[in-house]
Amino acid sequence: MKVVVIGNGLLGKEIVNLSKWDCISRSTHDFDFRDITTVYQYLKDYDIIINCVAHTDTYSNERELHWAINYKAVSRLTDWCNENDKKLVHISTDYVYANSSDLATEADVPVHANNWYSYTKLLADGYIELKSNNYLLIRCGHKEFPFKYNAAWSDVKGNFDYVPRIAEGIIRLVALQREGTYNVGSSDTHTMHELAQESFSEVNEMLSSEDTPKNVSMNCMKYKIAITDEE
Repeated sequence: MKVVVIGNGLLGKEIVNLSKWDCISRSTHDFDFRDITTVYQYLKDYDIIINCVAHTDTYSNERELHWAINYKAVSRLTDWCNENDKKLVHISTDYVYANSSDLATEADVPVHANNWYSYTKLLADGYIELKSNNYLLIRCGHKEFPFKYNAAWSDVKGNFDYVPRIAEGIIRLVALQREGTYNVGSSDTHTMHELAQESFSEVNEMLSSEDTPKNVSMNCMKYKIAITDEE
């Protein structure tokens, strides 16, 4: 089983560091994810493709970038994986559950995407779930460890967790050959400030901007069962 990670942001780097899987990214290879045909040449020898690429600026109105990277490129990659008998592991976001009910499950239909980031990520999720022949879709909120700021939001709650733990969970799901959609995060819902205190006890409280989703909580029970049950 040959695995490759696309993208080397916080989560992509950590997955590669922990797993020793191969990685392709703009910094290691000459390609633009928006021009997906240039990426295929690097993927053809792998069995599992882990896509960590995303345009993540939640406050920007760069609609063309969000659309091109978060949706169009992902839909093309999904089709290519189908045509070439590859498994697609796609990293989505807890932001698709923005301001929905507490502890949203994978079976819930998110309807409150409130910016172009969450909207295009949600569209890609739907495309994968409808079209992919073999996929693992991960919805998560991953935060840098150790926490490096002197203040953290006290009015935003969810099941986000630190990058190393999220990466370990994704590697475990891939190794166990899980399929379908999984909410990956902590068992307990907490605020960003509460999570930050785990790393830096003196971190101050602050309020988020008006357009930041205040609740991205999700039920991670399916994931917790999946990584402990090896059958």
